[in-house]
Amino acid sequence: MSSPAHAIYSSTLSLSLQGHEFQPQYGVQLIFNETARSRLLCSAACSQNSSCRIFDYDSSSHRCRLFEADLTNGAIIATASQTSIVGSMILSASLYASMYNQSCSACQGNRYQTCSSTTNKCQCPGNSYWNGSMCPLKLFENAACGQIDACRSDLNLSCIINSYGEFTQCLIVTIPANANWSQNGVTVAGGNGGGGATNQLFYPLQCTTNGQVVAGGNGQGNGLNQLNQPSDVLIDKETDSLIICDDGNQRVVRWSRGSGTTQGEILIGSIACVGLAIDEQRYLYVSNGGNQEVRRYQMGETNGTLVAGGNGQGTGLNQLNGPTYLFVDQDHSVYVSEYWNFRVMKWEKGATAGIVVAGGQVQGSALTQLWGPQGLFVDTLRTLYVADEENCRVMRWTQGANQGTEIVGGNIAGAGVNELNRPMGLSIDRYGNLYVADACNNRIQRFSIK
Repeated sequence: MSSPAHAIYSSTLSLSLQGHEFQPQYGVQLIFNETARSRLLCSAACSQNSSCRIFDYDSSSHRCRLFEADLTNGAIIATASQTSIVGSMILSASLYASMYNQSCSACQGNRYQTCSSTTNKCQCPGNSYWNGSMCPLKLFENAACGQIDACRSDLNLSCIINSYGEFTQCLIVTIPANANWSQNGVTVAGGNGGGGATNQLFYPLQCTTNGQVVAGGNGQGNGLNQLNQPSDVLIDKETDSLIICDDGNQRVVRWSRGSGTTQGEILIGSIACVGLAIDEQRYLYVSNGGNQEVRRYQMGETNGTLVAGGNGQGTGLNQLNGPTYLFVDQDHSVYVSEYWNFRVMKWEKGATAGIVVAGGQVQGSALTQLWGPQGLFVDTLRTLYVADEENCRVMRWTQGANQGTEIVGGNIAGAGVNELNRPMGLSIDRYGNLYVADACNNRIQRFSIK
């Protein structure tokens, strides 16, 4: 059947027999669970959502579910309801071949391919990849893979290459607890003095290697086309946009990465935001230094749900003091850097108090101490990596440890290849290489894993 959507969104669907529903293999594949007045409207909702490949609809309860899935990572199963039916989108190479890698005008408004803001070419939409003829969905853990970008990188999966140079399967890359990094960093962005040229950075707080202006660039101010001291940024793949903590304007804004974007939109106003995080269900987490709390927001929501702090400024386990950067793990535990409590806290989902996982002593440079913790990363072994700003180092704290290990920096503040000066943001790529926003050196440094 064809959906009633506009022609460029029309899709051909194969319907199951009645008495069946779709059973996804992974919870993250469910992208919509609402009611619809008819099967036709449910199928139209799937057709208009570029991520949807399968829907099921029950005409008795009017339940309409959309899935970012196909029959390689889910199954059509019998159900007690005889009014439930499954619709599967039929895809073919002809839907893709004429558009892929063409100019964006070829795929404007099309559900099967999107315009890339970096190449200005038609590319596969989020969580799908080009296999040479079409855009199948990216693969989950343990699935066989045949190319480097075939796995769900948002779930920390990589297509592993064996000793013969062959792609094998999608696995989570685990950084060994005793891993070492080169002590000499390589500058991958900036390093040409502080400034506004495209080969310069000025006090960078986040890691980037791209010198293109993608938001702001119109001077400091509070206009929708301006930013004022942005402190954190993340990518929302679902909308191909940047979500930015616009600290100086006390707001969270979203800027589309599409070509021709000239201004952003305000998502949350009147908030002393510092750090941001997003989980696989697209819940947004924001640290608020004014209220000493962290809240979780559904996209479009402005009040949010308290997930950490909110009990005034203090040193108690249910309090925060200077929350800055955040990290959310796969269990939806929230890790919070506390600048003025010299510690990193872990708040498990639904908890009313946190757990100290790094620091928690008075400020200092001992391996048991932190002094101004900033950017965070937590790997699959629950090992914590934190930028220790005032100590000019990056620390590693294994789960349950009472002291950390210096992995880079820790020398006097300086601009040498083995030195840092106020490290702020950090990230680790799928290969284990460490990237550090070296703020006072106006550069991003890469430290290769050994």
